[in-house]
Amino acid sequence: MSKLVVGKAVPAFTLPSTAGKDWKLADAKGKHLVVYFYPRDNTAGCTTETAAFRDLYAQFKKAGAAIVGISADSLASHEKFHAKLNLPFALLSDEDKTVCALFEVYKEKTLYGRKYMGIERSTFLIDKTGKLQHEWRKVKVPGHAAAVLSEARKL
Repeated sequence: MSKLVVGKAVPAFTLPSTAGKDWKLADAKGKHLVVYFYPRDNTAGCTTETAAFRDLYAQFKKAGAAIVGISADSLASHEKFHAKLNLPFALLSDEDKTVCALFEVYKEKTLYGRKYMGIERSTFLIDKTGKLQHEWRKVKVPGHAAAVLSEARKL
């Protein structure tokens, strides 16, 4: 797959979804799309980040933007996390990390001096035509969802 470039079209992808059927990038056609990648369901930072997107969902919708969250957790894990947080948007399961590779978010990380492979918290804003307009990498959670909303309103 080709490398993502701001201003260029995002290649089509399909993933299992908590919405009960596979989710396709084409499902977001005609809307702006926020795609956020997070490391794991039910961890402190990921719960805080997901709750922030949930809490701003009505404002994203008003700005014409849909939201999906992606991690490598199983669909069963996502369904529990989705229900626990009462999310108005779908979580997508990328267990084989194909879409993570497309967005280049599966990287070597370090925690307490130990190196391991994992998802780097990242967010991408795609416009109505399917072109990547903005990317945030190595995201710090506080204030992030509001910053993404601010960019979505500019589209």
